[in-house]
Amino acid sequence: MTQTEATLEAVHEDGSPERLAIDTIRTLSMDAVAKAKSGHIGTPMAMAPVGYTLWSKFLRIDPDAADWANRDRFVLSAGHASMLLYSLLHLAGVKEIDKDGKLSGKLAVSLQDIKDFRQIGSKTPGHPEYRHTAGVETTTGPLGQGCANSVGMAIAERWLAAHYNREGFPVFDYDVYCLAGDGCMMEGVASEAASLAGHLRLSNLCWIYDSNHVTIEGNTDLAFDEDVGKRFQAYGWHVIHVNDANDTAAVAAALQEFKGTDDRPTLIVVHSIIGYGSSIQGTAKAHGEAMTAEDIAGTKKKYGWPGTEPFFIPDGVPEHFHEAIAGRGQPLHAEWEAMLEKYRAAEPELAKQLDAMLSDQLPEGWDADVPSFPADDRGMASRDAGGKVLNAIAPKLPWLVGGSADLAPSTKTLIDNAGSFQSNSYGGRNLHFGVREHAMGAIVNGMTLSHLRGYGATFFVFLDYMRPPVRLSSLMEIGAIWVFTHDSIGVGEDGPTHQPIEQLAMLRATPGMHTIRPCDANEVAWAWRSAIAEGNRPTALVLSRQALPTLDREKYASAEGVMKGAYVLASADEPDVILIATGSEVSLIVKAYEQLTADGTKARAVSMPSWDLYEMQDDAYKESVLPKSVKARIAVEQGSELGWDRYVGLEGKAITMSSFGASAPSAKLQEKFGFTVDNIVATARKLIGKEA
Repeated sequence: MTQTEATLEAVHEDGSPERLAIDTIRTLSMDAVAKAKSGHIGTPMAMAPVGYTLWSKFLRIDPDAADWANRDRFVLSAGHASMLLYSLLHLAGVKEIDKDGKLSGKLAVSLQDIKDFRQIGSKTPGHPEYRHTAGVETTTGPLGQGCANSVGMAIAERWLAAHYNREGFPVFDYDVYCLAGDGCMMEGVASEAASLAGHLRLSNLCWIYDSNHVTIEGNTDLAFDEDVGKRFQAYGWHVIHVNDANDTAAVAAALQEFKGTDDRPTLIVVHSIIGYGSSIQGTAKAHGEAMTAEDIAGTKKKYGWPGTEPFFIPDGVPEHFHEAIAGRGQPLHAEWEAMLEKYRAAEPELAKQLDAMLSDQLPEGWDADVPSFPADDRGMASRDAGGKVLNAIAPKLPWLVGGSADLAPSTKTLIDNAGSFQSNSYGGRNLHFGVREHAMGAIVNGMTLSHLRGYGATFFVFLDYMRPPVRLSSLMEIGAIWVFTHDSIGVGEDGPTHQPIEQLAMLRATPGMHTIRPCDANEVAWAWRSAIAEGNRPTALVLSRQALPTLDREKYASAEGVMKGAYVLASADEPDVILIATGSEVSLIVKAYEQLTADGTKARAVSMPSWDLYEMQDDAYKESVLPKSVKARIAVEQGSELGWDRYVGLEGKAITMSSFGASAPSAKLQEKFGFTVDNIVATARKLIGKEA
């Protein structure tokens, strides 16, 4: 018998409440996966002692108020191990929160939900989902995302503390814990986020790394044999090793050491045996295969389990676990609420901000200073207009915080006179993510999940580097703002590597994502208004590098039409042809409309900056913009044709991109790919049978 096996055997000769609670987590997980006939059992069985120790002895949460603003956060980055989290939530007695943000009195995760693991309609999907299950802090599953989310949450705490804490009023002082696995440690997004966390010296952040050396394909030695602890030391982290996941005293000592570390984030490397106690422990089978009934029975016998029926919970276990957590968290929550009342009297202006932020309300007059831009044929790049609008909103919305992946001078997303968020200035509103687009996206999600209005900016083509967190922001229904500049072949000489083609189609295909590509400075102003006003959906602002003419809004319709996704700029009565465009191409269809009108052709020009906002309008409005009776329609956009058929129909035409771009001055590219007024006019005449 090895020393580790002897230690584990000794632990399981103990019939203490701790032992019963740990094994309850394990057996509930085993039974749920078996009933579902799918799921990942190995990590819940291995890390149950760690989860129990963290939750029962350290995690500061109130089970009756899962959304308490100063609670500690627990993120399960290894989201496939969801039954570990569901078991913890059930035994802790965490209460459900209804759609109005009020407690329903029901358990967030009932025993029936555990029995219905991975079934439709239950609170226990295969991977944890934010909003779906109270107590789940973020949607995880794609490995490494939760790690980077946790960095965003830790950044948010530091920023909130810097802005709102005052002498005698520690309004924010929570810690963030993240449980990650070998797969998370392999993912680049976790490495990017860890590097930034070390640079920022986020001492409120603790990652617990379940080092079990097993993945789906087999032992991690197949592809991964580095010393993770040394890598994190190089990142500037404090690293602690726990040699045995079942040694709860060692786990507690490591967590206590984290609590005492005030100058850097902490990584606790916990060595575990995946699928502990089963006949398949330590093997790839333990990662993602349901155990047989015989193996479950044998494993429970090895645990000395007192129950014979599936989903058995020994008397006293929920009470023991709930008392340990609530007994610590509820008094802390009550003290915090009492302190907040005194804070409101002592710091009324800050308290007013705080109350608005925590209730997801916008300050009065937040958009009062958004500029209106005069008509200008030369105009300005929509990225430049975006920077002006951002800086008009920022002073009125103090918790608007974000940055760029090393591109702020190009994306125009620096908040003026607001400082940089650094280890010596946590109150700065400008984050510098470095060339880390993937981590930036996931960190912005973590910030946005923590009451900040987070934004992240980069070139549109680099959406490909950060697609997973952008998608997850939509799945979670959070108001993250994504600023994508350099939006088309208009990038010019940088060439096809930097000219996005398919990215618009990708965003538009994402359920719940608001995608807005404004045509001029005034549409940018309304696009930013839309993004800020929409708290439960992310918004992608797609902006140009090149200057765009600012339309004369006395001659053409108000840019407020952005809020409806598409609107008529100008039109003849009963038009014969409709010209539709987004972004930089709107100025082309306006000129084409004027030329067609001059020669007696009845035309209509429609700006359509947002398909999804347009689709939210009623049928009457849609008919007023794109009447079904007009079959001759032309869509003009420097992106993929995919999807435009729904608006131009079988009889219409889309002037779009069917290839990558090229390296050349922008004007030459417009001509090469057909984005000219002459081509639009000729196409329109052909559609209505007026060819010259």
